[in-house]
Amino acid sequence: MKIRKIAPNEDLETTVNKKRNRYKIAIIAVIFISAAGFLGFKYFTPKKEAVCLGTDTKIYDTYKNAVVLVKHKYGYFAKINGKEIPLNVEDAKEETIYGTGFFVDTEGDMITNRHVLQPWNSTEEESEKVNTTIRNLRMKIASILTTDVSEDDYESFISNNWSHASVSYDEGEGEGEYEESSEETSESAGEEFVSSNETETDTSQVSTDIAASIPVKEYVSAENIEVYVKTVDIQVALHNSDSEWINCEMKKVSDDSNIDLGILQVSDHKTPQTVTNIISLDNIVDNDTSLAPGQKAIMVGYPMGIDLAQTNSGIKVQLYNGQISKESDGNKIQYSITSTHGASGSPVFNECGQLIAVNFSGFDQVQGFNFGIVAKHIQAL
Repeated sequence: MKIRKIAPNEDLETTVNKKRNRYKIAIIAVIFISAAGFLGFKYFTPKKEAVCLGTDTKIYDTYKNAVVLVKHKYGYFAKINGKEIPLNVEDAKEETIYGTGFFVDTEGDMITNRHVLQPWNSTEEESEKVNTTIRNLRMKIASILTTDVSEDDYESFISNNWSHASVSYDEGEGEGEYEESSEETSESAGEEFVSSNETETDTSQVSTDIAASIPVKEYVSAENIEVYVKTVDIQVALHNSDSEWINCEMKKVSDDSNIDLGILQVSDHKTPQTVTNIISLDNIVDNDTSLAPGQKAIMVGYPMGIDLAQTNSGIKVQLYNGQISKESDGNKIQYSITSTHGASGSPVFNECGQLIAVNFSGFDQVQGFNFGIVAKHIQAL
């Protein structure tokens, strides 16, 4: 048997290596435990249970700064040979509507109604009315706008000549405008009867020469004219603000015609610092079958828009309450809260302050019959 000789320093080297390995294992263990602890905190910590606010006043105080007054100005525009101009004429005046929205994150995102963001598509009746107006505007522009007008003068020319515009532009501009009475006196008839052939020939020749000297105007084709509706500007005001409006942009609207919801976003993508409590989508009632008639419903919003919101001390949001009147049909729920124009897009809470719906419609003739899109549909956006 062969016996290996051990060098004098081999035991010492082996001992050092073993210590180094133990240190490595210890460091790896610390890193692993730390990572596991972080992941456990982030992903495996149970969701903190929401506190029930309990009273209308607490709900109002908690969320009043998160609910905004929406001001949306929109109008008709024309694109003629690629040049876009606003149409501020008698048939197409700019309009301003008011609604309500509420912040749901720190990136400036707000939930409101689709019809607040796209009022021209709010109903089938409204859409058809707008489409008819668009067709008429297009034809009227084609009836007066001539090709010799420069692009820079389109807007002023159309505005100054709008009274002469006609939907049936094929009939020509101002046809019959200078037409005299067709009735003739016996005296004029007699004079015409005794006129010589030579005079008739001279008159005919003069008329022909005058007609030939009048330049024939060429009109811009309707095919080169596009008319549409779009936002001029959309802004929001916060509770307690004093005529301070924040610029916003439409981010998205629901593709489902039965879901009247949309997302509005602050232009700088930052929720104002004065909004201390957003209406978190983690604290919504996403099971609408749990909403039963008789349960409390509380709305915070801006019914009547600026008319009721504006006070001597700035803009003030309002609170109204009632109760659920009918079970959810999967899309909407009915409640007895007092509401009217301007409150579209208001958050509706239960007695604990959980979001249950987004107010969207009611009856103008009578109060107490209003509807909200159930909160579960917000997540689909």
